[in-house]
Amino acid sequence: MRTLFAIALALAAPSCFAAQVDDRAAVAIAKPQELVVDESLPSTSVDALLAPVDAFYGFWNNGSAQLLSKALSPSFIDHTLPPGRPQGPTGPMVASKAFLAAVPDLRVAVVQRLVVGDRVVSHLRFTGHFTGEFMGRKGQGQPIDFIATDILRVRAGRVTDNWHLEDNLAFMHQIGAM
Repeated sequence: MRTLFAIALALAAPSCFAAQVDDRAAVAIAKPQELVVDESLPSTSVDALLAPVDAFYGFWNNGSAQLLSKALSPSFIDHTLPPGRPQGPTGPMVASKAFLAAVPDLRVAVVQRLVVGDRVVSHLRFTGHFTGEFMGRKGQGQPIDFIATDILRVRAGRVTDNWHLEDNLAFMHQIGAM
């Protein structure tokens, strides 16, 4: 009976216990719910702009180094670099590892995306459960739900620049750090 109960509990467990997704699924999860594109841009230009952006947000869903290398230029610049995070492509990898260690079921949904010129602006929603560790705190399964906005510049098939703002206050409150 106990074994049957344990199996039933495991099958009913929330997604916070799910395994990470592969690259294809990670990119699919991050497809925008709403896409607004400058009508003067040729569709081939839009496709070229969005390929590295899709890889970038897929990366946030699974931490894949392959997706990150498809997304970012080697000369990538984070214009709103948080203290302690390295500049360049290493910065997002460091941030991803920290977030996925804290929220292993982290999901990044692109709520809306605007494409204008060489810029892609994305309004993001990060969700999951704090079951890992972050800044010395151990998660108890608290739900995580906060927003962010990115302005990405894309040149020569890679993201070269990012200006971003995250609701870190909401995240810190949700994990009990505030």
